[in-house]
Amino acid sequence: MSSELQYESLTTVSDLIRRKQLSSAELTGTALERIAQLDGQYHSYATVLPERALKQAKAADAEIARGLWRGPLHGVPLAVKDLCYTTFAPTRAGTTIFKAFTPSFNATVVERLEDGGAVLLGKLQMTEGAYTSHHPEVAPPLNPWNTDYWVGSSSTGSGVATALGLCYGSLGSDTGGSIRFPSATCGLSGIKPTWGRVSRYGVFPLADTLDHVGPMTRSVADAAAMLGVIAGADRNDPTTYKAAVPDYLESIGDGIRGLRIGIDRGYATDGVDGQVVAALVEAERVLVGLGATIREVRFPDYQKLVSQWIAMCSVETAAAHADTYPTRKSEYGPDLAALIEQGLATKGIEIARINLERLRFSRELSELFKAVDVLLIPTMPVPIPSLELMKAYGEDPNVLLSILRFTAPFDFSGSPTLTLPNGLDAAGMPLSMQLVGPHLSEDVLTRAGHAFQTATSWHRRRPPVA
Repeated sequence: MSSELQYESLTTVSDLIRRKQLSSAELTGTALERIAQLDGQYHSYATVLPERALKQAKAADAEIARGLWRGPLHGVPLAVKDLCYTTFAPTRAGTTIFKAFTPSFNATVVERLEDGGAVLLGKLQMTEGAYTSHHPEVAPPLNPWNTDYWVGSSSTGSGVATALGLCYGSLGSDTGGSIRFPSATCGLSGIKPTWGRVSRYGVFPLADTLDHVGPMTRSVADAAAMLGVIAGADRNDPTTYKAAVPDYLESIGDGIRGLRIGIDRGYATDGVDGQVVAALVEAERVLVGLGATIREVRFPDYQKLVSQWIAMCSVETAAAHADTYPTRKSEYGPDLAALIEQGLATKGIEIARINLERLRFSRELSELFKAVDVLLIPTMPVPIPSLELMKAYGEDPNVLLSILRFTAPFDFSGSPTLTLPNGLDAAGMPLSMQLVGPHLSEDVLTRAGHAFQTATSWHRRRPPVA
């Protein structure tokens, strides 16, 4: 099998498997060989499951041979972030405390992937507890585009494995940007769905009211295929929407003629690096050429809300870790421990004020979406920083808040976002942008993102290791 097939799209290999031109067992075996060859250097997997994956692949081939096709994920090798509960492998959530924790049930998203016939290669490494940094005893995943550069947080393994061709798609989670940052730094297409569109049952929480679970892939169509399988109501998660899940792939090629794209020039460009702005302007030109219209809008005041993200996250994180902190405080890394300590010290009156600000922002954003279908914004205000620069940033809390400028507001509001590559910077690293929509508009976002990717080739660029 051609090594280039490891970088092929999920939807392409799915079609080859369905038409029996490629076997899932062959594809899975090659993926496992590639993991064995490369991942010792890049550290994207927390757990690899070769025997189980090959068994699943052979079962998929047998089902397809007798005419049973479960859908676009059937027989496709995928992987999940290691905060998704699995009965067949430990769920460490980037910690050492849970290194031996094997849950008694699977996360709903894992069940849905497997019901859809997906082959699970393993579980992907992540920052400790899904916060900003890796536990000191965990080897952090390295960016395959350039190992001297940041790989984002916290779905780091998901970003690296998918970009390296060590799986055809992965699940990540996003509380302040953790699907979007690794998607941006690894040149991927990632969807942070509407809060409640995808079940969080059996997903280790960082902050329950901010957490989202979604796909990270090498194209928008691939992300749409995964989202269509994992989305939908779940009786085990009462926060999920009961609304029917569209067939995102069915309408993805319908084009964007007449789509109303909102841009707040101040929000999208003030204080933003020139390379990021230039790539965004070019993307705007492409979208207009495809039939979209641009409307100037005024984005709601967001600075105060973003400044409150750490406080809100800290309180909910403290609640999530109540069974192990402070009783096992010595086993925590310094950054997650500091966040929990802040949460324990935060007063209820502060959280009440944050919730009022959150409601104000969410209402104003929903009003904005009466005038436009999507917003076009960057993912980050700067090109991907080097690890050396990120270390310096870590000494200044204001830098984290600056990086959250284009991500955290939509965790607070629960709005769906699509991150996708739109250029390369002077260092040859990916640049990215976001399309943001009103609740349950993932079908519109994926249609717009797919249209952009039919007219550009940024999503087909591969890391130098390829």
